[in-house]
Amino acid sequence: MHGWLILDKPLGLGSTDAVSAVKRALRSGGYGKLKVGHGGTLDPLASGVLPVALGEATKLAGRMLDSDKVYDFTVRFGVQTDTLDAEGRVVGTSDVRPNAAELAAVLPRFTGPIAQVPPAFSALKVDGKRAYDLARAGEEVVLAARDVSVHALEILSELGSGRGTSGAGGGAEPQAARSPPHHSLREQSPSPSKLEQVLHDVTLTANVSKGTYIRSLARDIALALGTVGHVTMLRRTRAGPFDLAQAISLDNLAESGKARTLEHLLLPLRAGLDDIPALALDPDQAGALRQGRVLGGIAGTDGLRFAILGDTPVALVEVVGGDARVVRGFNL
Repeated sequence: MHGWLILDKPLGLGSTDAVSAVKRALRSGGYGKLKVGHGGTLDPLASGVLPVALGEATKLAGRMLDSDKVYDFTVRFGVQTDTLDAEGRVVGTSDVRPNAAELAAVLPRFTGPIAQVPPAFSALKVDGKRAYDLARAGEEVVLAARDVSVHALEILSELGSGRGTSGAGGGAEPQAARSPPHHSLREQSPSPSKLEQVLHDVTLTANVSKGTYIRSLARDIALALGTVGHVTMLRRTRAGPFDLAQAISLDNLAESGKARTLEHLLLPLRAGLDDIPALALDPDQAGALRQGRVLGGIAGTDGLRFAILGDTPVALVEVVGGDARVVRGFNL
């Protein structure tokens, strides 16, 4: 049981709670005590891909934290909350609503390397205290901007109020539902009437680097459009090499635990290293790495390699100038 369980985390559940659900499933199946850890926090108000590492795979959880992520998220224009999501207290309103053409024009400004100020309600520390604890206590929280990268940002679907220029929008709008990516403005040539449509909600998809806050991205897009906004839906569709196609529900997890079939859902340890070339070892080389020794005479370019003996993972190594040094060793 060394590998990955990919959960489709539901709304209302924290990442730590999801890890606890995995531990319960292991206990119910009599699998014994195993190390369990998640590969990237997902807020209770967000759903989607949460990689959970078991056994020796927990040594790779840190790499998952550093990986790129993909999110679908809905922005509602006209209202800003202190948490920048639907849970918070309203702190600003605007009658301005952008149209589809204005939205499409502003998105390139948020693609590529950008500077972003994290939300006050975040887990970042200020003078040793969590920012969200200070914010909940009513203290003013000022966080420094950080450099992040938005690799891609596209429109998935829009909800509007018909033709018109930017202006007041009325009434309560339903949450935007996800449409297939081929409805993206980037991939079609919308009609003039569609581009003039005033928007109340828009659902976007973003491929982002570590440290990127989607709530801040939504806030800044709204501000660039001359209005305010907040996130009403957030779903992670990919984390590193893992996506929703590999994810299982908590019900499926619990049922598999009771049936003692969790191993059928477990992805191998190497699934978390799909982007790293393999380095095949002979028994002597494997023994040397397991003892922490440097392995010389490695051909090829410098960089990380996944060292294996047959089908058995031995170590994650870094090759520099033909020498391989252990970054993470696996006790298998």
